[in-house]
Amino acid sequence: MTGRSPGPGPTAPARRLGHALKDVFALGYLVVCAGLVVWAYVVSASDGSDASMAGVIPLLATAPASFVPLVLLPESAALFVVAIVFGALVNALVIGWCARALRRGRSHEDSVS
Repeated sequence: MTGRSPGPGPTAPARRLGHALKDVFALGYLVVCAGLVVWAYVVSASDGSDASMAGVIPLLATAPASFVPLVLLPESAALFVVAIVFGALVNALVIGWCARALRRGRSHEDSVS
C-alpha cells in the first residue's frame, strides 16, 4: 500500500454517461458525425455550387438536439460547431442508452425462457 487514498471516483451519472458513450453504435454515430463535419468544411472551402448547403447536412444528422444551441445562443461563427457537437453527444447518449436497454431486455428474455 502506498499510503495514498484514492481520489473520489466518478459519480453515478458520469459512469452512466461513460457507459452510454462506450457503445459501438454510439461511437459509430460520433464517427459519422465527425466525418460529415470534415466533409462540410472541405466542400465549403472549395468554390463549388454545393458549398452553400454543405453545413445543413451535419446539422440535420445531429437533429433535433443540434437545434437547441441554434435557438438559445447568439449567432456566431463557432455556433455551427457547438450545435453539431452538442447534438452529436446528446444523440450518441440516446443511442447508447437504447442499445444497452435492448441488450438488457434480450438477456432478460433469454433467462426467463
